[in-house]
Amino acid sequence: MLQVITIAQALRSAAVQLKASSSPRLDAEVLLAESLAVSRASLYRESARALDTASVERFQTLIQSRASGKPVPYLTGRAEFWSLEFEINDAVLVPRPETELLVELALEICPPDATHRIAELGTGSGAVAAAIALERPLSYVVAIERSLSAVQLAHRNLHRLGAINAITTVADWLSPFTVEAFDLIVANPPYVAESEREQMDPTLHFEPREALFAGHDGLSALATIIVQAPKCLVRGGHLIVEHGDRQGRRVDKLFRENGFQAISTRCDLAGCERVSLGVRA
Repeated sequence: MLQVITIAQALRSAAVQLKASSSPRLDAEVLLAESLAVSRASLYRESARALDTASVERFQTLIQSRASGKPVPYLTGRAEFWSLEFEINDAVLVPRPETELLVELALEICPPDATHRIAELGTGSGAVAAAIALERPLSYVVAIERSLSAVQLAHRNLHRLGAINAITTVADWLSPFTVEAFDLIVANPPYVAESEREQMDPTLHFEPREALFAGHDGLSALATIIVQAPKCLVRGGHLIVEHGDRQGRRVDKLFRENGFQAISTRCDLAGCERVSLGVRA
């Protein structure tokens, strides 16, 4: 006689298998809801429901992948950012909550009635571009990415979310753009040093290498953007970049060396230096 496995039992067993995760129960609930194509709330309402063999097998496959370290958004194909849902795949980074600071500062600089021209570099899934475009519908956002597969994903997300004032383009940072093309440039480039590869969170090994690493000190992409930006910004235009929590001083130096003024570095909710900004003189 086959053993009957209920939703409650499946969740308890999965949470044990995922004990290395920072959120084993939550991960188990999200993945079981995905397996059954139901909401997480329904798992509680139907906790005594028996699962069929196919559902158990689908769930166990997802749990095994998660136990190996694969991030949940790559397993579900979805991630949330700025209270918006994005399609995600392993061609792009999983959007991080700390990156919302990039959006917050962009919105501070760009008033609701502004008609700014905004570039978002390294768009990945299009999360930052979509958040800014939807919050500032009178402005125009160009989401820039060197990876064609990432650009295609970003395009789908922008279209599905109705960000009609945003477009995507394939480019190597700002290299193809003309003088004074933008009022505001925001960027979340790769900024992990190659020397940190062995010490980083194992889950990051599942994310695209080219979106994480930036040379021996993690500054190569940031340096390129900060050098290119003055030409592409109008006078008084802003550049905002996300960086590592120990890179603020060196990013400040790069801003100063390239003629930016009113430079400041902001901390994320964890108190870590996360975003720097400056104004083109």
